Amino acid sequence: MGRESVEKLVEKLVTELLSESALELVDVEYVRERDWILRVFLDKEGGIEIEDCQWVSERLEARLDELDPIKESYYLEVSSPGLDRPLKKDRDFVRYTGEMVEVHLFAPLDGHKLLTGSLLGLENDSVCLEIDSQKLAIPREKISQVRRYFEF
Repeated sequence: MGRESVEKLVEKLVTELLSESALELVDVEYVRERDWILRVFLDKEGGIEIEDCQWVSERLEARLDELDPIKESYYLEVSSPGLDRPLKKDRDFVRYTGEMVEVHLFAPLDGHKLLTGSLLGLENDSVCLEIDSQKLAIPREKISQVRRYFEF
């Protein structure tokens, strides 16, 4: 089973597990670093707790053992995506509208590959920002990553 197939299957399994909980699936990654790692990122209103990760990990592990869809050995990690998590799904852009974000571009726009501004949301498959009181719509295909911005 390929990487994308594993991610889709695990996304489906986790979504079923979370259907009657306050937990939300943020992302699934199946990557080869030194070993294969299956990462599941969760969130919930007010933040994720270790008990939430343990609850999902135990149930997902049991379901994966039962189905045995992944032939190679791997490590399962269930965690919070962190405060500066990448915004990927439409619901992320709705949830964080009004907050400061960093937009990383594949190629420079007006000489800049990193833009910081207030997220206005999505519009016609573009991410809309307010930068210096100006609205800027950036097509998603030009964006490599969007993250929440925190000034420390």
